[in-house]
Amino acid sequence: MTNHQITDGVGRTAIGVARARAAESRRPDRLFDDPYAAAFVAAALAGEPEPERNPQDTPIGVIVLARYLAVRTRFFDDQLLAAARAGCRQVVIPAVGLDTRALRLEWPAGTRFFEIDQPEVLAFGERVLAEQGASAAGPRAVLAGDLREDWAGVLTGAGFDPAQPSAWLLEGLLVYLSPAEVAALLTTVGSLAAPGSRLALTHGFPRSEHDPVDRTAGFAEAVPELAGVAALWQGGLDEDVAGWLERHGWRAAWHDRAEAAVSYGRPAGYLTPQRSFVTAERPAGPDRLPDADPGTGGR
Repeated sequence: MTNHQITDGVGRTAIGVARARAAESRRPDRLFDDPYAAAFVAAALAGEPEPERNPQDTPIGVIVLARYLAVRTRFFDDQLLAAARAGCRQVVIPAVGLDTRALRLEWPAGTRFFEIDQPEVLAFGERVLAEQGASAAGPRAVLAGDLREDWAGVLTGAGFDPAQPSAWLLEGLLVYLSPAEVAALLTTVGSLAAPGSRLALTHGFPRSEHDPVDRTAGFAEAVPELAGVAALWQGGLDEDVAGWLERHGWRAAWHDRAEAAVSYGRPAGYLTPQRSFVTAERPAGPDRLPDADPGTGGR
């Protein structure tokens, strides 16, 4: 097996997500099947076997995080497929990491995929997928770009059409950005999202005068094994993400992760209640909302 490398820091967290997806895919009652996740993990270990662990020794915080990642993956699988079936045949995933939805889900004919991330993450993922003989369900543009720079130009240069409806996924991303960076990112998405477009995302853990608790520190204390990941968090928006989207021309809604888990057949208490997911739609026709002043959200 070829020796692969993946960038440290935020890029490295993609391996942790792949590990959780591989574990879920092995379950007989799995919420999804990601046939490439285990290959990513094996490549990251450079051929070394993963250490065996007694399941009883797994910290509860790690168990809860794995459960959350499984439910999150399934939830966004469903959201993106519903958007594509509703006519959003351009699927855009900034900070795609090791996401394989373009390869493992059953998409409507004519769906195109645009995936953006750091060059090292993309190179790692593409080498592994090539070794697996993987192929996408439709045209797939893998684009190196910095979300803090002109990534919109990279996207349109690859054939993305802002005049056509699109589906967007910001999964596990916003928490790694500052409030100003999140506002700039969402403003750019809004400028590219035609009427009828849909957006799905996870929210960050902001601190504000209404919510002064530092949840980053709380996570690191509850799951010390992942303190290095928590140290990378910037907090995301310092306000309600759904409210921000509503002010900028979207119709947005929160979704509770515990309710999602139960809807997928997992037992009550599988996850604690938390409004973890946000979905939004860019209204079309007479129902379209006016955009707020662009100067209020960007940097």
